[in-house]
Amino acid sequence: MNRRRKNHAVRNIFLVTLAAMFIIVSDVFVVAIGKIHLRSGTDLSVYADTANTVVETTKALRGNIYDRYGTVIAQDNRTYNIVCVLDENRKGIKDQVVYVKDKEGTAQILSKILRMDYEKILDYLYLYQKTGAYQTELGENGRKLSKAVKDEIDSYNLPGIEFTDSIQRVYPLGTFASNLIGFAQSDENGSTIGKMGLELYLNGYLSGKDGSRSYQVDKEGYVLPGMKENVVSAVNGNNVYLTIDSGIQSSLEQSFQMSVSRFNIEAAWGAAMEVKTGKVLAWGQYPSFDPNKLDVENYNNIGAQLPYEPGSTLKTFTWAAAINEGKYDGDATTDGNIFCFSWDNQNNPIRSYASGKCKYNARNRQYGEVTYDIGLMKSLNTVAASVQTELITPQIHLDYLKKFGFWQPVDTDGIPEEVGYLNFTWPEDKLSLSYGQGSTVNMLQMLQAYSAIFSDGTMVKPYFVESVRDSYDNSKVIYQAETKVVGNPITPQTAKQVQDILTRTVNDEEGTAKAYRIPECKVMGKTGTTELAADGTYETGRTISSFICAMPADDPQVIVYYCFQGPYNPDAHVETEAMTNFMRKVAMTYGFVDKDNTAAPVEETGEETLVEIHKNEMPNLLNHSLTFAQEKLQSIGADVVILGDGNTVIDQYPRTSSTVMTGQRVFLLTDTSSFVMPDMTGWTRKDVTALWAVTGFGFQLQGEGIVTKQSVPAGTVVNKGTSIKVTFES
Repeated sequence: MNRRRKNHAVRNIFLVTLAAMFIIVSDVFVVAIGKIHLRSGTDLSVYADTANTVVETTKALRGNIYDRYGTVIAQDNRTYNIVCVLDENRKGIKDQVVYVKDKEGTAQILSKILRMDYEKILDYLYLYQKTGAYQTELGENGRKLSKAVKDEIDSYNLPGIEFTDSIQRVYPLGTFASNLIGFAQSDENGSTIGKMGLELYLNGYLSGKDGSRSYQVDKEGYVLPGMKENVVSAVNGNNVYLTIDSGIQSSLEQSFQMSVSRFNIEAAWGAAMEVKTGKVLAWGQYPSFDPNKLDVENYNNIGAQLPYEPGSTLKTFTWAAAINEGKYDGDATTDGNIFCFSWDNQNNPIRSYASGKCKYNARNRQYGEVTYDIGLMKSLNTVAASVQTELITPQIHLDYLKKFGFWQPVDTDGIPEEVGYLNFTWPEDKLSLSYGQGSTVNMLQMLQAYSAIFSDGTMVKPYFVESVRDSYDNSKVIYQAETKVVGNPITPQTAKQVQDILTRTVNDEEGTAKAYRIPECKVMGKTGTTELAADGTYETGRTISSFICAMPADDPQVIVYYCFQGPYNPDAHVETEAMTNFMRKVAMTYGFVDKDNTAAPVEETGEETLVEIHKNEMPNLLNHSLTFAQEKLQSIGADVVILGDGNTVIDQYPRTSSTVMTGQRVFLLTDTSSFVMPDMTGWTRKDVTALWAVTGFGFQLQGEGIVTKQSVPAGTVVNKGTSIKVTFES
């Protein structure tokens, strides 16, 4: 009995399956032959007779570029433009309305979402009646809409309201390291291609692979019922994480502006780098450009592509060579007034007071008999010449400079370089090299060489790209940088002895760099000044002033380097606020502390005292209550900005595990639809960009410096679709 029931059930299943297959085959047959859609009864002949196969390209998004903490430096924005179809003759399947029929209702909804005048929208929507226009856009308010705004409009299912989309490469931080980052632009196919800087060099990692969609449509552009659609998904590009710290980078660029204001400079360049790893924390130049505007005047990356005479910052290596050769006694004395010379048959200079050819100190100053240590601390050209010719030889000096990597490409992260030129033929060329003139180097080489001076003699390669990661899975690492040791030109003992002299150069009253002391920690360093060389001679009245240092002096962690070019100013190494502003930002970021209380004292202003700065790790606050999040952030001294009136944190900035400094702004999002606009006066671009990133609202940033104006007043409730214009001024 049970077997009969089972056989009966199997037979029934077979018959049902057969019937279903018959219906499907009949449907396809009727669609293909009779041009009738069986289930709906739609006559497809009007559509199929004019059918076209459409192949659409789905553009892949280019990967993002981030700083070391996840701050967006470059990203693709997919934006949308509204298209309103007005032609009442446009046909839809089964008399479906496919144009803007309810103009008043549509205008009412759009005016609310777009914050646009209702009557103005109506004027657009009545263009068909007035001019016979098939379709229209809605002007500036209807362009470059975010996906969130598009989705909100789509939720109303408004007939005749459609969208076109485009991809735009944007740089939220503006001029931020722009000659390093470069820019990308759309080509003739609409793909975003790197044209300069890291955008160009990393194009293979950043570029995605476009997808496609193919289908059949009728003459009105509608997809035909019953037809198959072929879709190949786009694959977005990989994300790039740099070693750059956006806070330190912003401080460097602020310092450039300070130098412009104080010294009327023509150009400036600078960097910060970790001594032991080679990670570049900041890298910039003035003037630069805004890649959003492409106002490019100089395509060169000055730090790698502008060789220059470094001046006295190169003296450090003259002393290092003599110390490493075992020929140096820092307490021995030499003539600090003048160095007169003749030469041998190999054009090597020889000290000779009978000769009429002489070298002098800056501004022809004379110091009498001085020790060799004091010669470096006071940056005396005469003593540098003596070290090169009397303690060692010019050839030994040159050999060491080459061991330090000068006149050879650093060759890092695909960045193009100009390695500089070496003048080492005539006696005067050789002597000039002892104090950093007559030959040129680049900033990359200086950072690399000084990594040996400020460590145990180990020289590491500077680099900018920390990692490349899959844009869909951040844990999938495509490329991970590693510290690369490129030489050991001096011993640890030599490095320590040079460091001791450079520490005295900053901290002793006899040192030329005493104006570069900062209250956060004790530093070591060397000043440099050189006349500007051009067309084989020196330009009177124009100089390059520079300072390179490491901090803290008792355990060097970070190199800071700063140069500016312009009219000669005797106070260039006296009024040092621009440089020390940059140095202090580095010290605060790394939490350096003056352990021995020997750093520069804080000046009493009578108005305020410095708050002690601490470095903390940003906790994960997502899905926690707002009360919990506020208590957590209060314990690390963060300046909390709450966005929305919800009770739960749904997004945060900075991201989890990022570094948060005492007093740093932290943004907590509790509502995606609206928030109360804060007073942004005095905010930096990094702060505004963080607000932009966490809310997803539209911001337009103009100018450089700090916020001075905002189009939406503080205290105003901001809804999605609002365009917020922010003006920065130095």
